[in-house]
Amino acid sequence: PGDQMTEKQIRRRMKIIKPYTKWIRSFSCTEGNELIPMIAKEYGLQTFVGAWLGDDPETNENEMAGLIKLSNEGYVDLAAVGNEVLYRGDLEESELLEFMTEVRERVPSQIPIGYVDAYYEFEDRPNVTAACDVLLTNCYPFWEGCALPYATLYMQDMYRRVLKVAQGKRVIVSETGWPSSGGTFYGAESSLQGAYLYFLRAMEWAAEENIEMFYFASFDEGWKVSGDAGEGDVGAHWGLWDEDERFKYSRIL
Repeated sequence: PGDQMTEKQIRRRMKIIKPYTKWIRSFSCTEGNELIPMIAKEYGLQTFVGAWLGDDPETNENEMAGLIKLSNEGYVDLAAVGNEVLYRGDLEESELLEFMTEVRERVPSQIPIGYVDAYYEFEDRPNVTAACDVLLTNCYPFWEGCALPYATLYMQDMYRRVLKVAQGKRVIVSETGWPSSGGTFYGAESSLQGAYLYFLRAMEWAAEENIEMFYFASFDEGWKVSGDAGEGDVGAHWGLWDEDERFKYSRIL
């Protein structure tokens, strides 16, 4: 955050992950992130594009303008208005609903819009659930201290809890994953082997049950160790590829 991404950087990494996915998720529409869906479309990928909302009105305005512009230009297949802003306490529910209403009114009707947050927020906030065309739920057994042997079942339960309140709407696992390094969180332990097993089990379940799932993340994010993400050492190690763009699990295959 705060750094400007370049088209060259985005293309380099897009080429790496293109053979393994049909969709790309981006989290922001500023600081070069707005180029991600544009380049993804060139590569024949579908796009899940988010406006990163927070507690700064000017940033929110720029993010909203970017999401609306990209949507109207045909670069967005699925639009997310905010990511965990209720969990972080950055916005009041009423403020989020105003942003969602604005996007719904100003982007093409065929583009589904939703909001991304932890599974329980959709249980606790029926007005937000009602405002979504699609429910975008983050499911992280690790951050609830769940030990690896039970993690896949726990993640599936998170998904089904959202399904129960969705009233027939589409539900997508917008994030799930397991860190390969960085320590423990209660009963959950990060490890390369554990991350690999969680990835395999999550993908197997998604394929067998036809679950739409975005896996977090593509590449490790070293900046999170010293940044304000609040995730400590663990936050830097959720990628399938490391910061040097090497596929991490090739070390154990």
